[in-house]
Amino acid sequence: MKKLIVGIDISKDLLDYCILQSIDFTVVGRGVIENNKVAISRWLEKFDSEAIIVSMEHTGHYGALLTWLLSERKICFHMLNPLELKRSMGIQRGKTDAIDAYRIACYTINNRQKMEPYSLPVEKLRKLKVLMTARERYVKMSVQLKNSLKANQILAQTINLKGLIREEKRQIGSLERSIDRFEDQMKAIIDSSEELRTNYKKITQVIGVGPITAIKCITETDNFLKFSNARKFSCHSGLAPFPYQSGSSIRGRTKTHYLRNKTLKAILFKAAGSAIQHDPQLKRYYQRKTQEGKHKLSVLNAVANKIVLRIFAVVKRDEPFIKLAA
Repeated sequence: MKKLIVGIDISKDLLDYCILQSIDFTVVGRGVIENNKVAISRWLEKFDSEAIIVSMEHTGHYGALLTWLLSERKICFHMLNPLELKRSMGIQRGKTDAIDAYRIACYTINNRQKMEPYSLPVEKLRKLKVLMTARERYVKMSVQLKNSLKANQILAQTINLKGLIREEKRQIGSLERSIDRFEDQMKAIIDSSEELRTNYKKITQVIGVGPITAIKCITETDNFLKFSNARKFSCHSGLAPFPYQSGSSIRGRTKTHYLRNKTLKAILFKAAGSAIQHDPQLKRYYQRKTQEGKHKLSVLNAVANKIVLRIFAVVKRDEPFIKLAA
């Protein structure tokens, strides 16, 4: 059993750490190191990789270097959900980086039986995710500029805005070319890996699933290794409905949870909208449910759920997608 638990609070420039004995919560060491490759490498050399567990909050790119170095040295580490950690602490007074590192280590000791070690995705998957995030950001900027252009074209009827309109059109064109380049780079990464290419071909055969939806699903699931089944992925996406009731007096409607990956859900909803246009079975299902009085968005959510089930089915069962009759 691992004897030492190392809690780390990550910031842009510094890493605050606290080392506890896993048996009795005794503080073995505290300190601060710089968040750079040389400092982290020297610090990790002091530990026996077989005797420690490192735990930290998932802070995005600020912790990327640390997680990569831990993986290189084959040190077991956990990535904690910041909201889950915060809610587990109850009422707390005061907050510093050093205290947060201690609390992370304590949380890990108390919950290590149900926590799984984090496995860093391969480099191609990490690069895919970065490119997908960049594409989403550029798409959002493009939409904002297009909306601004529409408004300015209306105002141009009474004001001379030729220069502004010309500049916005140029910016939109530049963004769209960048988006196309991102998509080409992502497709090149998919084609360069047999495992990625195989799953990509399988899930793009599902009606409604296009290239962007397929790549998003691959990156979010670490090529379908992160989630063991479709239900868990639906929960992550915000598609799975849950009952809200207690005793005999509280009878809330069944609904999806507000904690979800909003970008992923939006992409799956677009896939569902395409599927009800081109898949006879899903089209008939959508029409039947809406005619029964179900809200259109609720039915579309159910269709998106069906698409997720189909995606996981073709990947996990190693069988091609077969289009069914209505």
